[in-house]
Amino acid sequence: MLRVTKLTDYATVVLTVLAARPQVVMSAADLAEQSGLEAPTVSKLLKPLAQAGLVEGFRGANGGYRLAREAAAISLVEIVEAMEGPLAMTECSLHDGQCGISEHCGVRGNWRRINDVVADALRAVSLAQMLDDAPRPHPIPPAGGAKRIDARLARA
Repeated sequence: MLRVTKLTDYATVVLTVLAARPQVVMSAADLAEQSGLEAPTVSKLLKPLAQAGLVEGFRGANGGYRLAREAAAISLVEIVEAMEGPLAMTECSLHDGQCGISEHCGVRGNWRRINDVVADALRAVSLAQMLDDAPRPHPIPPAGGAKRIDARLARA
């Protein structure tokens, strides 16, 4: 079975939370709460996502993270490669000479074609498209811990 790691799946979830609020800088704690993930996991995800240029971080009291570019301009292959490195179905899909039977292998070219098809499929799906199916995030309460309570007055 071909699977992405949990961290790659979680990275996609965190990025959809950011994509839902493209102009908002969100703290790692806010991202954890909105995504339903543990704060240490979210912090672990943000570093490779920032290194790959998918999110940008801001320091300071109002610091946090936001998408580095529009969600429509971020493809799934970029997310996978940020978290797992270059996409490769097999060793020979990525590097020549890593396999002991590569000189005699008759399927290497086919694996490379399959690798290209998978990469193209991931390239064709944007983060914005993933957001279309994601649950909408909860409103973030104002700074200072104050929470807004919507209320209506009953008529007497």
